[in-house]
Amino acid sequence: MKTNIMNTKYIWMLLICLGFVACNDPEDYIDDPIVPDVVLPPLTAGSADFSKFVSIGASFTAGYSDLALFNASQLNSFPNIMAEQFAKAGGGSFTQPMMSGNFGGLAIGGTRIADPRLVFGGAVPVPLESIIGPVTVATDIAINNPTGPFNNMGVPGAKSFHLLAPGYGNIAGVLSGQANPYFVRMASSPTTNVLTDAMIQGPTFFSLSEVGAFDILDYAIAGGSGIDQTGNFDPSTYGGSDITDPNVFAQAFGGMVTALVSTGANGVVTNIPNVTDLPHFTTVPYNAVPLDAGTANLVNQGYAAYNGGLQQAFAALAGTGLFPQEELDRRTINFVEGQNAVVIVDEDLTDLGAINPAFAALPKYRQATAEDLLVLLSLNFIGTTVGGNPLLINGVSVPLADQWVLTPEEQSIIQAATDNFNATISGVASANGLALVDLNQILNQATTTGIPFDDYTLTGEFVTGGIFSLDGIHLSARGSALLANKFLEAIDATYGSNFVASGSVAKAIDYNVTYSPGL
Repeated sequence: MKTNIMNTKYIWMLLICLGFVACNDPEDYIDDPIVPDVVLPPLTAGSADFSKFVSIGASFTAGYSDLALFNASQLNSFPNIMAEQFAKAGGGSFTQPMMSGNFGGLAIGGTRIADPRLVFGGAVPVPLESIIGPVTVATDIAINNPTGPFNNMGVPGAKSFHLLAPGYGNIAGVLSGQANPYFVRMASSPTTNVLTDAMIQGPTFFSLSEVGAFDILDYAIAGGSGIDQTGNFDPSTYGGSDITDPNVFAQAFGGMVTALVSTGANGVVTNIPNVTDLPHFTTVPYNAVPLDAGTANLVNQGYAAYNGGLQQAFAALAGTGLFPQEELDRRTINFVEGQNAVVIVDEDLTDLGAINPAFAALPKYRQATAEDLLVLLSLNFIGTTVGGNPLLINGVSVPLADQWVLTPEEQSIIQAATDNFNATISGVASANGLALVDLNQILNQATTTGIPFDDYTLTGEFVTGGIFSLDGIHLSARGSALLANKFLEAIDATYGSNFVASGSVAKAIDYNVTYSPGL
């Protein structure tokens, strides 16, 4: 009994002392309200049926990241992240054509046809093998393809009309470019097409994402060296980097949606981004050539004959309006001490030789401006020498060819095609009552103001921005999670589900920005 009394005594003394301490700062006591737990509503699917979800698209859909497709990137594909939330609202299993390990890359009969992934090398992205040494690409499309059917029908590199092309998964056509090795891995037969293999699964809900993006991206990656194929209705004649005819795209996209909704399925589609917003085109500065005064003077001597020829042409054509002062100034090459613009070949400059044969030898050279976009691979090309000759320096004494630069004229072609494709997508989505994700606006926001995602802000900065992977084109795992949530928002708005309100969304902290070399 004595022990109990003593304990009670000390307890009361402690409480009294705590009371005095609390009263020393009454604001701490008064302004510290109890925050009630937030009670979220239960998840509902609304009018949508997620029991059989099939996702069709290209690289983003597949989970392509860091210039490769591999196990971890596939698990972090946005359709797989969506399927995890769908499973809470009646969704079924979601099967993907998993790669053999995390190296990335592809082989056919033991011969490598695609290299392993990129990794962060401490300052810039580098090939995986430069960090861990040579690896054997384990995914061989001739010997170890998985068995379908597959809910994720994302095919890296596929253009819109490829998704409807019979034989696009025929291994016999891979090396000739008539088939896609990624679709070879998932095709139900050598003669099938992507849409057919999606339809035979009887989807109740589908996503059709970034269809049409590669129809334009291929042109952009090639520096606009392809052709705008407007007016050409025969895709079999397109070059690898040509922009698809808008009518061909409209027929392909509209045909896919018509087929997918014909059985009563609901779905969500995305428009396509303006690819010039991607870090692949915004990272390399146009004025990437640092020179001292002596070197600048030597380079200018090398261009003296070219500049002199321009002056002669200008004088000969004076008053004709065919070679105005503005173009003369634009084409005149001049290097100074400090940072200098690279020299490029611009096919849209006036062909002076066509006007006057006396000037046929004058090439279409000029220095780049801030309006020109250099492709990411030029970062490792500018400043290199031709054949080891120190006088032949790429981007300086040797102008960069068309493949390295998107000029304003080429960017206008890209913008026109993007606007045309997106008008088609918006119209088809509206006509069929589908949810629409504005991927164009999302990626534009990332590259301008940034996008808040939980405790992070994702931007379009190369490597550090968080939304794009190390290839400057495709999404990081965190970028895929953000996109999955944007899909869920659109689905909520169209079908009355409440994924966002119920907290059934991806969390940014659960998804990394880069993958370890030792993955």
